[in-house]
Amino acid sequence: MKVMTFNCNGVRAAARKGFFDWLRTQSLDVICLQETRAQIDQLTDSIFHPEGFHCYYFDAQKKGYSGTAIYSKKKPLKVSKGLGFDIADIEGRYIQADYEELSVASLYLPSGSANEERLRKKYTFMDKFLAFLRDVKAQDLNLIVCADWNICHKEIDLKNWKANQKNSGFLPEEREWLDILYDDLGFVDAFRVVNQEPHRYSWWSNRGQARSNNVGWRLDYQVVTPKFKNKVISAEIYVEEKFSDHAPVILTYDT
Repeated sequence: MKVMTFNCNGVRAAARKGFFDWLRTQSLDVICLQETRAQIDQLTDSIFHPEGFHCYYFDAQKKGYSGTAIYSKKKPLKVSKGLGFDIADIEGRYIQADYEELSVASLYLPSGSANEERLRKKYTFMDKFLAFLRDVKAQDLNLIVCADWNICHKEIDLKNWKANQKNSGFLPEEREWLDILYDDLGFVDAFRVVNQEPHRYSWWSNRGQARSNNVGWRLDYQVVTPKFKNKVISAEIYVEEKFSDHAPVILTYDT
């Protein structure tokens, strides 16, 4: 099973940059998008409903902001939108597709870089989402969370880690939250199961020549429940074309 996560930074903008043309050349089973930045009534064109996929969007109430989506070749048994608290549900930050023995979710964790208020909201989201994941573990469910986490975990995950230790995305509190997720709850960063290479990033600033110089951050992860650790076969970050300031991250699982 091939699963892709991608912050498209506006699904309509990504379409104009050739994302859906490229998508037709890929053999993917589940596609998780973040930051779709469109209302469903703005996505009536068939390009936003790729042939062969069941497509589900979760819009933010604010137009042109946030939003998530899942495209699935196999029709899910159930699709859930939201997590039951405002910042997740009003901003369209979580959508989940349930299958017989597996669930796949698309998550757009808030950024905390704008100001202190947004950082506080990010921490609130993180606390509530961690409680949700504790429930997932308690129920012994199989879950793949495809997300723009807006956090780098280790020094290997961003180029200029020394200069960013006081910036949201690499704050000690954010990294410790991932420690709890991985070490205490047993969730797994699927990419690092099969790829320990440095300089593998999924987001680059639009300032300067960050992308061409590979001065980036690995913000886009597929995080899986413990039993899925041994099912990871391969991982790749597609950087040959630019559809967004993020890059698609594709994982292959043995299911």
